[in-house]
Amino acid sequence: MIVYLGVVATGILLRQSDRWWHSRHRPQTAGLTDLMKLQRQQSNNITPALLLLGEWIQIIGLWGIAGTAGPLAWLPASLAIAVLFRHLQEISHFAVHGALTRSAKVGNLLAEAAVHHPLGFVPVSVRRKRHVRDHHPNATLVGSDPNLDELRQAGLLPGATPRRFALALVHPLTPRGIRETATGIAGNLRTSGSWHRLAAIGAVLATAYLIGGWPAVVWGVLIPRLLLYPQLAWMSLVVEHTWFDPDPRSGTPAWVEAGRCLRLYPSNQAMAVLAATTWLPYGDLHHFAHSAHPALRWNYLPALERHLGLPHFAPDGLALGPNSVVRRHRQALDMRSSTTREPAHP
Repeated sequence: MIVYLGVVATGILLRQSDRWWHSRHRPQTAGLTDLMKLQRQQSNNITPALLLLGEWIQIIGLWGIAGTAGPLAWLPASLAIAVLFRHLQEISHFAVHGALTRSAKVGNLLAEAAVHHPLGFVPVSVRRKRHVRDHHPNATLVGSDPNLDELRQAGLLPGATPRRFALALVHPLTPRGIRETATGIAGNLRTSGSWHRLAAIGAVLATAYLIGGWPAVVWGVLIPRLLLYPQLAWMSLVVEHTWFDPDPRSGTPAWVEAGRCLRLYPSNQAMAVLAATTWLPYGDLHHFAHSAHPALRWNYLPALERHLGLPHFAPDGLALGPNSVVRRHRQALDMRSSTTREPAHP
């Protein structure tokens, strides 16, 4: 087990090369023009590859821990791997925006090889259309935003009962949500080039088994990928926007996004750090700044956020407290229910 702890530590250290490189000359606060200029100067193809390699080295180390440390290590290892899958999702998200590497083609290749293939995601080109072209310009617009459609299909609708609302918040952990995750992966594997996508997933399962046996396969691949990671990603989706009561605006990108974005934990530093290292990693905590200027890499979003200020909703609670995200969503849906006749999802 000591060896595998060393492997995990090696992965963590390797990841820091990208963080260090992009921290050079970075100001505490700056506008978009200055930050984009700095990003172009720092952009490269090497440190992103080392970052992704470090993430997978950590996963390999955790597979070894799951296989050698016994049952007490299975759930902690599974949770840690789910967090790393979230890391991979967010890193590849910036490749989708063309901001991960100096060369967009290299970014696409890294995203496919290190994230989309081994985790069973849709092709990068499909994700780019869905996220960049369909979601970003249409965030919170019913019928136009695919992310809002996902929330509505899960049951976050006007008139939803308290039980339906609560189940929608943990949708990936429900039988219906698990089935959707599994069928989604199966559908992704039937896209163009399915043989090498199948081979990538087979390689992940085989490697996990060779390193940690069946505990690594079950607790290091299946449970994180099918249950825990989807729930972490779902929680992230829930806190991206004021989905059900946005403030429609026109004007600059920052002004428009300030009316439909939120910023979680602006004055709770401990919770902000926890979120940024687990379920809101690589700039996801700063979704307002990202929505305003999607081409900016995560390293520079905090400086941009300090320049822009906060959006109109900046809660310090996810589910607890009178000003929490969950309570606001619930109140917004109740308000819509009183003014519309839209039925709740069955």
